[in-house]
Formats: sequence, C-alpha cells, structure tokens
Amino acid sequence: MRRIYLIAAALLAAPLIACGQAGENAGTAESAEAEAAAAADYERGPHNGRMLRDGDFAIEVTVFEDGVPPEYRLYAYRDDKPLDPKEVKARVMIARLDGEKTTFDFAPQDDFLRGNAVLVEPHSFDVVVEASMGGKAHKWSFASYEGRATITDAAARAAGIETETVGSQAIGDTVEIIGRVELDPAGSAEVGAKYPGPVVAVFRNVGDRVAKGTLLAKVESSYSLQTYAIYAPMAGVISARNANVGSIADSEPLFVISDPARTVATFPIFPRDIERVRPGQQVQIRGLEGERTQSAVIRDFLPLADVTSQAVTARAALPNRDGFWRPGMAVRGLVTVEQRQVPLAVRTDAIQQFRDFRVVFAKIGQTYEVRMLELGKEGPEWTEVISGIKPGTVYAAENSYVIKADIEKSGASHDH
Repeated sequence: MRRIYLIAAALLAAPLIACGQAGENAGTAESAEAEAAAAADYERGPHNGRMLRDGDFAIEVTVFEDGVPPEYRLYAYRDDKPLDPKEVKARVMIARLDGEKTTFDFAPQDDFLRGNAVLVEPHSFDVVVEASMGGKAHKWSFASYEGRATITDAAARAAGIETETVGSQAIGDTVEIIGRVELDPAGSAEVGAKYPGPVVAVFRNVGDRVAKGTLLAKVESSYSLQTYAIYAPMAGVISARNANVGSIADSEPLFVISDPARTVATFPIFPRDIERVRPGQQVQIRGLEGERTQSAVIRDFLPLADVTSQAVTARAALPNRDGFWRPGMAVRGLVTVEQRQVPLAVRTDAIQQFRDFRVVFAKIGQTYEVRMLELGKEGPEWTEVISGIKPGTVYAAENSYVIKADIEKSGASHDH
C-alpha cells in the first residue's frame, strides 16, 4: 500500500495545493513556492536580519540563537547609522497558524534591543513590529513562514494522508523476536481409515482445496471385503497425503487437511528474554521485508525447551484470511512487555526529520505546519511527547512524508 501512496505522491509533485483546478479548490491554490520566494525577497541588514524602513528610520529584525534559546534582537538605524537602543522603544507581536498570539517587549542591551522571552519553534507566524523614537511611531507587518504546506482535502486523500489527534496513549517497552509462520495444529484434521484394508481409489492430492464432505479415497475393508468411502471432515487444503492405490490403510492418517486461514507465528524465546515475554502480551508481526504488519497476542508456550539453545517456543495466533502468511515464512515480532500511560503521544510512523528536529505536521484547516517535538519513550506504534505540540492538535499520522516532500520541494526555509 505504501508503494501506491508513493506513486500518488509522485503524481502530486506539481504543487499539491494546485490539484484542485476549479471551484472551492481554486481558493486554496496559494503556492508554497510563492510564499518562500516572498519570504526571501526582502532587504537584509548588517546583522543579516530583515530591514524594515519608514523614511529615514529603520529597524533590523533578527532572531539570535547562537548558544542561547532563540530570541528577538532589534537594531535601530537612522540614515543607515546605528542608533542608541536606549532611545528606541519597540515591541513585536506574532500570530501563529493555530490562533495563538504572543507579544514581545524589548530592553536595551549593548547595541541592540533584546526580546524578553524565548521565540518558540516553529518560527512560522505573521509578524507586527512597532517602534517609536522621539515621539514618532512606526509600524510594519510581514509574514514569516516555515514548514508549511497547503494541501486540499481531496489531494490529501489521494496521497493517503490520514490524521490523528494528539492525546494520552499507552506506551510500551518492546522485545524483538524472530520466528516463522506455521499452520495452526488446532486448525488441522488427520483423516484415517475406519477399517484396515487396501486403498482402491484416491481422488485428491496435496494442495487441493476441499469442502467438508468431499470424497477423498475408497478403501476395501479387510474384514467385510466391502468398499467404503473416506470423506473430508472439514474444509481446507490437503497438506499431506499418505495414500496411494494399493497401499494398505491402517492406523496412520491417509490425509492431513489444514485450514490455511488459521496460522500461527512461532518464536523461540531465549533465556535472556524468557522472564519478560509472557502469554497475553501484544505482539506486532511483520515479514522480514515489506510493510505488512499484523497485531496478535502471545497465546501460549510449548511445554519443552530446546536442549541445545534452551529456547522455549512461544505461539501467537495469526489469522490469515487472505492467505498472505505462508507456512515457513520468516517473520519478525515486536512484543510489548510493559506499558505505561503517558499524557501526550503521537504515532511513531508520523514522525519525520526536519532540519535538526524530529517533527509531526499539525493540520489547521487545509494547511499543514511543522511541530518540533521533544520526545520521550518510543514504542513501535506510539511515541511519548514531552513538549512541542498541544493536546487535541490534529496531525498527519499516515504518509506524512508526502507533506515533508512538498515543503522541501517548495524551498521553504528557516528565515526571519
């Protein structure tokens, strides 16, 4: 399925926001590339910040984060000559995509005005700057966006993007185990002869699918010399055949019929893990290659340990209605051995790398925006979030790499 979504993402390589060409989609076709270009199209000052001019007065807006948490620093000029920061009063207001607003006041320090609070990531917001000197007020506004992509709901569905809501989840410690798929003995039947005697006809072979009541063979009774029929006691596939015309039917089974929809994953549990893995624990099973994953529960342990390795075999029921799991196939299991409830968690598969951060993409309307996360315990399905996103935030949980690719393609940068 992931390959299908990759193809969908490639087809959406032209800006995803432009996939709707008319009607309501046309209203969401604001290009991410245009936003990035607009953000970069401004005058830079001596400190590589954004220059804001009003007549002969100017403010240079910078975000300083060299060895300290990000903070605003403003430099004032008149006729392009630095001004004493003690002569200038300023404040900056930012409004984020989710509606949160923050106001920063400034105090003079050295040759600049220093903001009074940390500028929290992401640095993506609409900005209003106010400054005054000698009784004259100045005001500017501009957009400073990063890590944003506008994607219509139709385009998101086509790309396989699915959302979840940030909230409390159970996070588990895991143990990885390697095993194989086997037919479930409880889903098999051995078919024997009622009376000993020569086999006179055989109608089915290994691999044949049979219904309950299907005629399998005929045997001549050595007692009555009468021929009787042997029928399948259950539906399934013939997995073993020990009957040929002329052979003598006795106590050994003539056929073994197995239900291929009933398989088990068997895992050798070695001494280092035997105290941690228990019946009833959740296990995520997947092939050694590919994306197919299936949840199961450790059902039981075989009673005897292997003499050489001292491993004990654990079994997990693996329903197989579509026949994907084949007996003998190697599989990997992740057993959840301990769980604890955490206040905030996101899907592990939703997490992407963005700059130096691990992130998810919050969804507000039809816009997705990066959220830099501080993470705690990581599990195969859920990962604890310490900070960086608010409870109740909707985020891209499936195929979030499509959003990351669109942002990277647009060239959106960490700029101010």
